Amino acid sequence: MLLLVDGDYHVYPKYGFLHLFSHSIENKNTSAPSMLQQIGLVALGGSIGASLRYAISSWITYDSFPIATISVNVIGSFILGIVALSVSQSLISTELALFLGVGIIGSFTTMSAFSVETIEMLQDGNTSSASIYLILTFTLCPILAWLGWIIGDKLLSS
Repeated sequence: MLLLVDGDYHVYPKYGFLHLFSHSIENKNTSAPSMLQQIGLVALGGSIGASLRYAISSWITYDSFPIATISVNVIGSFILGIVALSVSQSLISTELALFLGVGIIGSFTTMSAFSVETIEMLQDGNTSSASIYLILTFTLCPILAWLGWIIGDKLLSS
């Protein structure tokens, strides 16, 4: 999506989390201090999310199935569903959405660990575990994001 902001064109994704609040970015001051503030919010949230993921991965260990990674990805998907709903209904600010969605949840969930763990299982000959992991991740994460949206809508509407 191409938006005209203060006489300059900026490219924003057509789909995804940033697309949900690109309309509010369009009306915001995109000066350097404003951009630095947004980057700072993402960085602060990112340090929190990454620390939480590290703590959970240290606490939940596994021998044959990466339960910690699938747990953070499923929980993160659910929470991101709630955040995305809140953004789409203008219930939270762009800054809070960046802090929570891009920062905390973006660094809390992990596609890279999922990818490496899948490869490790395949290299160890655990094709059934790798297949289950793939199916569960690509089924549960979107379902939980959708449930987060639905439950968030019900909670925020009442």
